[in-house]
Amino acid sequence: MYIPPHFQELDAAEIAAIMEAAPLACIVAATPEGLIANHIPLLAGRDGALIGHVALANDMHRLIAGGQEVLAVFRGEDAYVSPNFYPSKPEHHRHVPTWNYQAVHVYGTISFQHDDHAKRAAVGLLTRLHERRVNGEAAWRMADAPADYMETMLASIVAFRVDVRRTLAKSKLSQNRDERDHQGAVEGLRATGHGGMAGRMARRRTGPT
Repeated sequence: MYIPPHFQELDAAEIAAIMEAAPLACIVAATPEGLIANHIPLLAGRDGALIGHVALANDMHRLIAGGQEVLAVFRGEDAYVSPNFYPSKPEHHRHVPTWNYQAVHVYGTISFQHDDHAKRAAVGLLTRLHERRVNGEAAWRMADAPADYMETMLASIVAFRVDVRRTLAKSKLSQNRDERDHQGAVEGLRATGHGGMAGRMARRRTGPT
């Protein structure tokens, strides 16, 4: 990922927030059949490893060797930025369209786990997190499903973990614009339905670079 210095994201808390807000990662790997990509929800375990699972029918766990490096791409909010958003545009017209976004690339080695304990842990951790976000105290639990049904479902998946080796993150939030044009971009994005992106830009303002 190309990351100019003024767009490099180094704040660990912000990187974690991007990943948590957009947990459906794209896992990319080279295989004997060429590059493959799978979109899989992931979460970071207590040891920092990424945890997830795939369907047993998904050839991903057969095509990727254990211990092989993979790339997990997390993409946060994004929005088109029009030159018309900049107050300085009528003065010199030296602006072109661009796109603001946040993204995190996580590189690590993958290991697949076929044992019942690992599969239950992967499903349990993922569902606990997202069910609580959606349903609060009424969150669905694995124990809510009949035991024989749950056994069948677990038999049809493969758990995995990615031990993280390095992380690259980018926050392209108009940091390279002066205060007036940055504020114009914030207001323009709010007016075009991108309030989330506008809010991130306003909170992260660091001044011209």
